[in-house]
Amino acid sequence: MKKQTTLLFIASFLLITLDQVTKFLIKGFSFLGISIDGFGYGEKVEVVGRAIQLTFVENPGMAFSIEFGAGKIFLSIFSIIASILLILYIRKIGDKPIGYKISVMLIFAGATGNMIDRVFYGVLYNYAPIFYGKVVDFILIDIPDINIFGKYYDYFPVFNVADSCVSVGIVLLLFYNSHIPTFSELRGKKNDEELNRIDE
Repeated sequence: MKKQTTLLFIASFLLITLDQVTKFLIKGFSFLGISIDGFGYGEKVEVVGRAIQLTFVENPGMAFSIEFGAGKIFLSIFSIIASILLILYIRKIGDKPIGYKISVMLIFAGATGNMIDRVFYGVLYNYAPIFYGKVVDFILIDIPDINIFGKYYDYFPVFNVADSCVSVGIVLLLFYNSHIPTFSELRGKKNDEELNRIDE
């Protein structure tokens, strides 16, 4: 179990690293003599025609585009607390099935990846104080044109690797809890069936 937990944390670290590296490449950076220009804000590059594109936008991380004030710092602090709690939780779920653990690991990796943006990017890129950074999004998926409540959409909301981790983790968690019984449950069901046959 301890080895399994260690592997989960290694996988989380690799996903967080992938998330941050892709964001640095998109936003650009200059460090130790290495300089990457990155994308211009709103620039788009087609990967698979118009279906999948790379772009560069920043999300303040709050609903209704609230960028500063108590709401923003609350979200950043909440993100830190959530990441810490998920670390502690992963350490305590040694008896859970591997599918459940992977789901939680993905959610942790995604939450931590975006937390780094919110907490540090403002200072790192010198545009805001600590806790007031914006999340870098860059994956753009073309969708059929739709109109929802009077608002027109022709693209899926821009997202990043961290968002993908959280989304996949939540879907797997819901699917796993809803459809896949644990080994102990299967064993218990088998024992009950055997007892019923004996009683008959």
